[in-house]
Amino acid sequence: MAGNFQGRRGGYKKTPKLAGRGVLESIETDGPHTEWVGMPPYYIHNIVVDGEKYSYMSSDKDLEIELGKKVTFRYKETSKGNFIDKRSLGVVIDPSELGY
Repeated sequence: MAGNFQGRRGGYKKTPKLAGRGVLESIETDGPHTEWVGMPPYYIHNIVVDGEKYSYMSSDKDLEIELGKKVTFRYKETSKGNFIDKRSLGVVIDPSELGY
């Protein structure tokens, strides 16, 4: 199996995810939503990070991230808006602020 290995068939390269980081300014939760019978309900959290609007879908009613915290996430841009990837939203931990 020697040869021209490029990771994917036909040499198609997957575009990397966009990364976002900033201060969480506001959260608006919409839901619960159900698409079909048997699907657990989910909530759509519309958040604003540094003036940009993003949507995040979660099974939790509360986002559990306090306003004013610095967050980081991966997202994709679509014609309907910016959507944060599942399980990629988190609080930034800055070692200089820990006080060790």
